[in-house]
Amino acid sequence: MGITYKPLRHILIDRNLEMKDLRDKNGANLNSSTITRLNKDEYISLKSIEDICRFLNCRIEDVVEVIVVEGEDK
Repeated sequence: MGITYKPLRHILIDRNLEMKDLRDKNGANLNSSTITRLNKDEYISLKSIEDICRFLNCRIEDVVEVIVVEGEDK
């Protein structure tokens, strides 16, 4: 099982935004290491996801998707 932020990338494109816009104080105010983790589909804190959702006025499932791999141990 893993995660992807592909939905976030899609919503940013749809709104003509870039990942760097999430760093701005008027954005989600994320730090650069969190942006790097997003770009690598690595885990980030739920607080950061909440900040992104507030900035984009969207739901969690608009930001992150859980990938279930068949046959993988839970």
